[in-house]
Amino acid sequence: MSAAGPRPWPLEIRVRRAEKVLEVDYDDGRNFRLPAELLRVESPSAEVQQHGGEKLIVPGKRHVGIRDIEAVGHYAVRLTFDDGHDTGIYTWGYLRELGEQQDTIFARYLAALQDKRLSREG
Repeated sequence: MSAAGPRPWPLEIRVRRAEKVLEVDYDDGRNFRLPAELLRVESPSAEVQQHGGEKLIVPGKRHVGIRDIEAVGHYAVRLTFDDGHDTGIYTWGYLRELGEQQDTIFARYLAALQDKRLSREG
């Protein structure tokens, strides 16, 4: 709990491998379908976030899937993608942020790819 009150808490998390989607249901009734591509290119890992520098734009992940999901304490999950990436820790708050803002985040990603003349295709 925070000083502002209880945070929404995930009740269930499902990997839909065939659809390449992570579904998250929260205790406030909200649910989100997060594409694996979005989760991979927005990984909270130091590799992608380039802490202290410009965020890395990750091309070629249109067809990436989620291979595995692992609980990290009571606050997050670690996702392993089928391209081998597995270093990001996705907190409940970060997953919620991605869910609530996925359209804006994905549009920004597409624009960055275009600016750098990169492709979503592998």
